[in-house]
Amino acid sequence: MTTQLFESNTRGKADFGWLKANFSFSFGNYFNPERLQFGMLRVLNDDIIKGGMGFGTHGHANMEIITIPLEGGLKHRDSMGNIGVIGFGEVQVMSAGTGVEHSEMNASHIDEAKTLQLWVFPDKEEVTPRYDQKSFDIENQINTFVNIVSPNDMNDGNALWVYQKTFFYLGIFDSNTRSTYQVRIPNNGVYLFLIEGEIEVNNHVLKARDAMGITDFETFEIKIITKSKILLVEVPMN
Repeated sequence: MTTQLFESNTRGKADFGWLKANFSFSFGNYFNPERLQFGMLRVLNDDIIKGGMGFGTHGHANMEIITIPLEGGLKHRDSMGNIGVIGFGEVQVMSAGTGVEHSEMNASHIDEAKTLQLWVFPDKEEVTPRYDQKSFDIENQINTFVNIVSPNDMNDGNALWVYQKTFFYLGIFDSNTRSTYQVRIPNNGVYLFLIEGEIEVNNHVLKARDAMGITDFETFEIKIITKSKILLVEVPMN
């Protein structure tokens, strides 16, 4: 097993007043040639959006976009005719395909919204754009990883799906517990992002917002030191 620790304070940062962003990979004005992507995972942005503010209409193409609200909600509007709000406990996917325009605004005019947004390169380009969202009861499934995103041809109907051999899992774990992850597709890697808490993987201690890239494995164990919320992203490495 090969691991690489990415401490939270080494991420790229941007502060526009209305938006405070942390970039796990090169994005916008942040460029780090050593942090371009992890396999097919291209973007992991950790955003805090001021009340009443957000991202105006902008376009995407040939990218799988997954949005995970952590606090508050986002009002979504797109060129496919979708209008709605996603909040904590929900996950949104969008296959940009041949091209889509959308906006994402804080659903509250007062409270901050905290979100994770991830982009994954698709394994099929120029598809018809599509949108979906779903609620997941993570908090009532303690000490297990809940599958929130799967490949379009390996989906059991419980998770959202995208055009890539990628699996997303969210889990909340009690302190002093352990969890073992087994790779779903041989030679895939895992990008582990610790949302909250403190854990240990391969003799490395991770704290909130730290991440680890894990490759060349069949299984690995996570030791939960304090109550933790973990995002696992399994992706092809090439």
